[in-house]
Amino acid sequence: MDNIRNFQIGLMFVLAGACLSGTICVLFSHSSRTKKLALFVMGIFTAALMLSDCFAYIYNGDESRFGGNVVRVSNFLVFLLTLAVVMTFNWYLRDLCRNTGGIDMVPKRLSISAVILAIGMVLIIVSQFTGLYYTFDDHNNYHRAAGYPISYLIPVTVWLLEFSVIVQYRAKLEKLLYRTLIVFIICPLIASAAQFFLYGLSLTNMTIVAMAAALRVIEMINTTNSLNAAHEREKNLLIRQRRDMQRMVTQSASALATAIDAKDKYTHGHSRRVAEYSKKIAEIYGKSESDCRNIYLVGLLHDVGKIGIPDGIINKGGRLNDDEFDLIKKHPSIGAEILKNIDLAPNISIGARYHHERYDGKGYPEGLKGENIPEIARIIAVADAYDAMTSRRSYRDSLPQSVVREEIIKGSGTQFDPAFAKIMIGLIDSDTYYQLRQDEIYDL
Repeated sequence: MDNIRNFQIGLMFVLAGACLSGTICVLFSHSSRTKKLALFVMGIFTAALMLSDCFAYIYNGDESRFGGNVVRVSNFLVFLLTLAVVMTFNWYLRDLCRNTGGIDMVPKRLSISAVILAIGMVLIIVSQFTGLYYTFDDHNNYHRAAGYPISYLIPVTVWLLEFSVIVQYRAKLEKLLYRTLIVFIICPLIASAAQFFLYGLSLTNMTIVAMAAALRVIEMINTTNSLNAAHEREKNLLIRQRRDMQRMVTQSASALATAIDAKDKYTHGHSRRVAEYSKKIAEIYGKSESDCRNIYLVGLLHDVGKIGIPDGIINKGGRLNDDEFDLIKKHPSIGAEILKNIDLAPNISIGARYHHERYDGKGYPEGLKGENIPEIARIIAVADAYDAMTSRRSYRDSLPQSVVREEIIKGSGTQFDPAFAKIMIGLIDSDTYYQLRQDEIYDL
């Protein structure tokens, strides 16, 4: 029995230390303030309960004056702190019902439990003067008194009331937390039943302390999981919002591109086709999915500057004279000016400003050369020229595919970036049925 007693005292000290360390961790958790405070106070009470129980066993039978005082204070604290731990659990459940369970009114059973516990604490104080629960003999040994069963009945009644609340609202609780709460109630009940018959062991208190420690761990895990789930929901919401924004921008750009193309009765669908060809070139070149989406959008708006060009020039039934051509050469600058303040898509104005620059530096509006021309503009330049040749004009029909191929080859290194011209030639060669061109029925 002495070996069991010594082992039990050592275990109590270990549990007390675990309680204190776990209590400190609670302060850094993401639980609500009330729940965090309840768990913190519970941790302090459980650690104090274990230490009091230790001293009660160590000094039991110590006939010195100091030993007599310690054993009496310790036993008083054991009885009082047992109810205090149950009280803080009741406090924790009340907060759980309000915040986690979404219950409008805290169940009356928890209020009744709080009253019962308060009465129990009063009876403990009364017991110190009447010997209701326990007494000490002349050798300072602890003995149970006739009223001892009452000290069991009070926490057991409260546990049963709390158990009924947990079971009733189980659907509103996380599964892991629900199971932990059930264990928190059942294990001390079993331990209490065993200790009632196994005198000399502190099964109930050690079980309460162990369950309180487990509850703090599970609560921190559950809070972390809830926080992660909230972050995941927020991330998914941001992704959906970004997709919706991208869809809205693309739809707006498509509507604007349609309005631009409507100015030219011969080239309906030009902006859409240039955007699609540009995206194909970018994909083959190895651009990322987001880059390809951006290039598509830039391609849609590359001719937005035509809004500022008179319809008579755009729809002239024949070749333009020098003055008219000088005027139409202004549409890249006009387009860049229109798009410069739009920041929903990166580089959206680049395609508009530079898609008529040539790789040999003989283009407009700035005469940029080679890789000084932005890459997006070099891609769009090939796609734009290809669609111009494969679309019907006021003065000619679409060119044969073989002629278009030869023109792209001829322009490689002069008009076009050789890398993107090569990709365009590959697309032409794979287009056996010459489908990459203006569909006169659909586009007109």
